Amino acid sequence: MMSKLRTLSVVLAATLTGACTMIPEYQRPAAPVPATFPYAAPTESPAALPPADAIAWRDYFADARLREVIALALVNNRDLRVAALNIEKARAQYRIQRADLFPAIGATASQTVQRLPGELTRSGEAETSRQYSATVGMSAYELDFFGRVRSLNAEALETYLGTEEARRSAQISLVAEVANAWLTRAADRERLALARSTFETRQQSHELTRRLFEAGAVSALDLHQAQTLLESARADAARYRSFVAQDENALALVVGAPLPAELLPDRLPDTASAVAELPAGVPSEVLARRPDILQAERSLRAANANIGAARAAFFPSISLTAAAGTASSTLGGLFDGGSGIWSFMPQIRIPIFEAGRLRASLDVAEVQRDINVAQYEKAIQSAFREVADALAERATLTEQLDARRALVDATAAGFRLSEARYKGGVDSFLGLLDAQRTLYGAELDLIGVRLSAAANGVTLYKALGGGWQ
Repeated sequence: MMSKLRTLSVVLAATLTGACTMIPEYQRPAAPVPATFPYAAPTESPAALPPADAIAWRDYFADARLREVIALALVNNRDLRVAALNIEKARAQYRIQRADLFPAIGATASQTVQRLPGELTRSGEAETSRQYSATVGMSAYELDFFGRVRSLNAEALETYLGTEEARRSAQISLVAEVANAWLTRAADRERLALARSTFETRQQSHELTRRLFEAGAVSALDLHQAQTLLESARADAARYRSFVAQDENALALVVGAPLPAELLPDRLPDTASAVAELPAGVPSEVLARRPDILQAERSLRAANANIGAARAAFFPSISLTAAAGTASSTLGGLFDGGSGIWSFMPQIRIPIFEAGRLRASLDVAEVQRDINVAQYEKAIQSAFREVADALAERATLTEQLDARRALVDATAAGFRLSEARYKGGVDSFLGLLDAQRTLYGAELDLIGVRLSAAANGVTLYKALGGGWQ
């Protein structure tokens, strides 16, 4: 009997290998975006520059402290941990689905005890009978002639591969989020230092003005104007202290662990990126490498495979149930000669009337495929916009930085002149206060533009698919 089971397994394996599927031929939809990115700066030798997705995040970020913070986040962030666990879950679900391709063989041992009253026996006396059996066999194994099981297996495989892309996408987002949070904290810390320095300067100015007022050299208006400027700086210092605390809380949350103080910067680094230039490349090639786009394509492939399963449901399904073993009225008799038993029960099911259920199931699968096509195209369009927005901002950041630095220099020179003219008695105190406010605002704006430039490098790196190696 065991030899018959082995022969049957060989036949089933050969049948399985030769089985076909009814999955439609997959064709990647054309990218519904322009052939080039707007505002993409031409490079002299684009072939010499590696694409963003080929640059590891450790090679991209210049600051060693930022690299350490990102490394901590990759180890401790809970969202990334969930994404990794989802991969394990999808892998297990795929193995479950894949197991349906093979027959499940199990062993069964049983005992049946039956008592009959005397009225039902030939001897007229109550009888107790026992039956022992031990069998090895398979139950309801489907011969996948039309590829229904294989189509479902392909769908499960694409879903599993999609979770791997989701994990990569989550890592890219995490790297960018940590970098932006770290840079924001640095900028707010620099703003706080500026606000404190301005407060101390205005405090000294207010004290001097108060003494001059008491001596009758200035009016009460000058004193109140100095007080107004002082309180404004004090309010700004308190506000930026709150921003710094909130930035640290946000950074600790995204990292998922307490951060050592030595990893937190006091000012924005002069250069956030160690890479001088990121080539934009061709959209159809660049965007197709992004993990979130690949995940959308995996979902599309899974929906396409599900159509094959829906089509196969229209055709007959054949399942096999077989068992072989021994049976005896005594436990010891199981091993005696002549006690062998076997059973073989093939079953075929032919759909005749389903009241439109199979047609509706196929329609659902095809509509879901069309939905996934639209979602894939939207994902490409959204990614294209992210890159285009980052490139558009990058195209003007150099000019903005130059303009803001020149503005700070000009307002600083103007403040020095106003201060000299006030001390010389040429201008009023109001002119000096205006010069102080203008300089303070220009310095804050310069910090903001420097933060935008650093964040733009992070955003472009993320949008081009870098950050998961």
